[in-house]
Amino acid sequence: MEIHETPTAVAGMLIRRPVAEVFEAIVDPAITTKFWFTHGSGRLDSGKEVRWEWRMYGVSTTAKVSEIVRNERIVMQWSDPPTTVVWTFTEMPGDATFLEVRNFGFAGTPDEQVKEAIGSTGGFTLVLAGAKAWLEQGLTLSLIGDRHPEGAPGR
Repeated sequence: MEIHETPTAVAGMLIRRPVAEVFEAIVDPAITTKFWFTHGSGRLDSGKEVRWEWRMYGVSTTAKVSEIVRNERIVMQWSDPPTTVVWTFTEMPGDATFLEVRNFGFAGTPDEQVKEAIGSTGGFTLVLAGAKAWLEQGLTLSLIGDRHPEGAPGR
């Protein structure tokens, strides 16, 4: 089997909240911690580096924002080796937002890149589902923490 396109993780979700509120949920760690990471060192802003932690797993990463267009797009690099993550916010009818995340630039062999893209797609799908639950219903689903609980197969 040959790969003809660069492996890219893509996840998208309609969130029934205004675009400004959805955008703020991604840039403000006080909100993002309700559905994704456990601690963030600061707000996302163009040219800024922030540290995100998932303390339940003892892991962290640095995210460096290369571009921010308020209520439209966030482009950042994260992970080691770094990959690019593009968040796109599309205003929809009825005070709703379609939030799409693309993650690309995975390193390694083609097989390793495909594996990383598949894992990233699953991870970002959980993030978007958690954001939807929090923003629409005020529910914390603990999706990220429950994905790899201590004692589960593969953990």
